[in-house]
Amino acid sequence: MGEQHTVKFPQEVIDEYATLGVDLSALFSAGYLGTRMGLQIIEASAERVVATMPVEGNTQPYGLLHGGASAVLAETIGSVGAMLHGGSSKIAVGVDLNCTHHRGVRSGLVTGIATPVHRGRSTATYEIVISDENDKRVCTARLTCLLRDLHPGDGQPARTQD
Repeated sequence: MGEQHTVKFPQEVIDEYATLGVDLSALFSAGYLGTRMGLQIIEASAERVVATMPVEGNTQPYGLLHGGASAVLAETIGSVGAMLHGGSSKIAVGVDLNCTHHRGVRSGLVTGIATPVHRGRSTATYEIVISDENDKRVCTARLTCLLRDLHPGDGQPARTQD
């Protein structure tokens, strides 16, 4: 969980945020909850967001991947896709998330892939497929985000508590 990695962003996204002086990797990271859960975003664009998360440490009492952990993975990567679609002048706020859990997983890594279903001016909806290491579908989720205008102070990563 402590190792550093670089998220793969499209060059035009890197350029857009660099001109604003925004730390792109921090802004489109898994956040503090995602970090605690071991979530790592591998690639991110408005067309596709990919992330992994370990099952270990994210289980329910029966030893299976917790449905809430799948929801965190889904909402995180769907929101990143929506934010990238909205661009630097918008912020994405989740307004609806639903998850269907297909099978239990006890170990290894799960991978989430978010792809757009709808990308409009005021909302963006992403389908998120979460699979195990054998490429078997664990969960299917759909996230809709409201895209609202960015106001001063919005979209800045929260500071850690000392």
